[in-house]
Amino acid sequence: MASSRKRLNASLAADLRGKHLVAGLSGGVDSVVLLHLLRDLAPRHGYTLSAVHVHHGLSPNADAWARFCRKLCRDWGVPLAVRRVSVHKAGRGLEAAAREARRAVFARLRADAIALAHQLDDQAETVLLNLLRGAGTRGAAAMPAAGRLGGKLLLRPLLQAPRREILAYARAHQLTWIEDESNRDDALTRNFLRLRVGPLLEQRFPRWRDSLARAARHFAAADAGASRALREFLNARGLRAPSEAKLLDMLKQLTSRGTRTLIRHDGAELRVFRGKVEIAPAAEPMRFAAMSWRGEPRLPIPALGGELRFRRARGRGIDVALLDGRELRVRLRGGGERLRPDARRPRRSLKNLFQEAGVPPWRRERLPLLFCGDALVWAPGLGVDAAWQAASGARGILPEWRPASA
Repeated sequence: MASSRKRLNASLAADLRGKHLVAGLSGGVDSVVLLHLLRDLAPRHGYTLSAVHVHHGLSPNADAWARFCRKLCRDWGVPLAVRRVSVHKAGRGLEAAAREARRAVFARLRADAIALAHQLDDQAETVLLNLLRGAGTRGAAAMPAAGRLGGKLLLRPLLQAPRREILAYARAHQLTWIEDESNRDDALTRNFLRLRVGPLLEQRFPRWRDSLARAARHFAAADAGASRALREFLNARGLRAPSEAKLLDMLKQLTSRGTRTLIRHDGAELRVFRGKVEIAPAAEPMRFAAMSWRGEPRLPIPALGGELRFRRARGRGIDVALLDGRELRVRLRGGGERLRPDARRPRRSLKNLFQEAGVPPWRRERLPLLFCGDALVWAPGLGVDAAWQAASGARGILPEWRPASA
């Protein structure tokens, strides 16, 4: 019991003096114990305490639970607000929909900080559930002990307290609470883990909950390091730091497995290719029209952000004789183009060749290609098609694409 109070004192290290703290009160044992502890610690920490009960209307006992919370708060001298919500599944599970409804209530509260009664067992179950769903480090970090919800501080003071300790505290202080009958329904995923999987794990790994909660702290530390690294990355390139919410969203996108990640921020575009983040000025909408090369050494192409350069060479590049006076046209990919830069290998699609050369997909769409009639002659980074390559000693033309950033 003393350890619960000690943990709570440590978790309230944030300066709450003079602040309004709202405790989420479902009426279950966790939230009742949290409110009891917060009420006792209010004089020491100097905060004003109130509570909020979210009435989901999902259980036939929902009205009785609201009455219980009203009586409890009246007896303890804690102001209570009861907020009724409508839970709409909208393609999500009932648990997720109810959680979102509660979160919307918390976001609208007029308070400086909100305290929720999640405890160590909840944390371990969340880690396990997220891992089973294939979550990354952010999902594996589960619930933070302290975070933000809008402009409010969001606290979980009991996150390191196991359920057995909370029950012991409640019994020692002769507290009363309600039991949600849905907690016994193992058709709900979290309940299935708690009622079926948890006892099996405990037979072989008695401290599995502590281990998973500890792992969550390690993942959270790694995630915090990633956030710091992204801020430093943006700052080093002269970009403003994003808000915390946007930073988290950027990290989520940058660490996803998608190949089409595009994040626009402060006039720049961030993308990921082969595990590396690339950053470039935001591209203007492309207004490119096919154009001809008429022998000039430089051919600016503002629409593609660069210029083509041409050098004369012997035995290299495009064979001048093969052109036979025909002009070279600059076009973009239309799809299905094939090139054979190596005479010893078969003709292959540009897509495969660009992939092999490590050219990111978004750059491929803005690369100028040289055609003679319908024949693809040259592609940047890939070279001249074998059918158009200058023979030894023959006059040749070496094209080179130079982006403006180069």
